[in-house]
This record gives sequence, C-alpha cells and structure tokens, in this order.
Amino acid sequence: MNRFNIKKANATLEQGGVIAYPTEAVFGLGCDPMNADAVAKLLDIKKRSVDKGLILVAGEFEQLLPFLSDIPPAMFDSIMNSWPGPTNWLLPANSAAPHYLRGKHSLQAVRVSKHPIVHALCKEFHGAIVSTSANLSRRPPARNALQTRLRFSNKIDYVLNEHVGNEKQPCEIRNGLNNQIIRI
Repeated sequence: MNRFNIKKANATLEQGGVIAYPTEAVFGLGCDPMNADAVAKLLDIKKRSVDKGLILVAGEFEQLLPFLSDIPPAMFDSIMNSWPGPTNWLLPANSAAPHYLRGKHSLQAVRVSKHPIVHALCKEFHGAIVSTSANLSRRPPARNALQTRLRFSNKIDYVLNEHVGNEKQPCEIRNGLNNQIIRI
C-alpha cells in the first residue's frame, strides 16, 4: 500500500471529489458523506436515485457513530462479531445524519471493512466514507482500477490502483433490527 496514494485520495475527498478504491470484492466509489455536493456528483456518475440510499464504510466502528442512533441490544453482538468484514448492516440513523445518505429509508447502511485500503482511507480521512459499487445502475461492478477507469472515463477525480479483497460477491446487507438478509 502506497501512503502517498492514500494521502492523495484523502485530499480528493476533503476537496469534495469522488474517488474509486478497492473493497472486499469489487471496486467502490466514495466521497465525503457530509458533503451534499460530492454525494450528488457520485449519484449522478452512477445514474443512481437518491431514494435508494448509500452505504457508509469505516475502518473502525467509532467512525460510524456520528450517523447512527442506538443499536438494538439484541443485535449488538451479532453486528460487532461480523466486523470487520463483508457484512453491511441497516441500522437506525440519528437525526444529524443527512437524509440523502438514507434515501427514502429510516435505516442507514453501514459496514466496518476488513480491507486494508478502506481501513487506511478512513483512518486518513478521520471518519466513514460513502461506499457504493463502481458500476452504473443495474450493471456489473468493476473489479479493478482499469475496469473502473474504462467505465467512468474522466468522471472520477481519483482512482486508487490497488487490489480488491478475496470475496467473490459484493458484501451482503442485513437488517440490524431483525437480522433479515436483504442482499446476499
């Protein structure tokens, strides 16, 4: 992992840019979740409706706290035992979390990633970042930097040329209120 590339990706995030980076199984697109213009740009790049909501990814659980309300006590151990790892959880959002991150939902999708690049990005950024697969809506996601560049041309501000993890499928999504699987 090249620290210069992580610093450059962080500077891009701080300036309101959209970056592409490797995750557990696919390349992701990300931005500063508190920058409404950056989120709007990312949604436009993907041709994705704001109503669908977005995932927030972190290197550590504490980085998600500004976006979450209380985690249901009955689910707390299951959630914590799945992280870091390839499971996204839909959890109650707090009132300070921007509505454009949740879309039309009351729950916020979040994950503590086990990928070292994601961990390094979030550490450098000092918080969680938006994470959505590097694809146009309803198309297969990119699995490397070259595919990402070919699919998005010059629309992305910075691409981290590193390797995705060993997972074969995009991360599953579970409801943190009842453990129901939303996406496998």
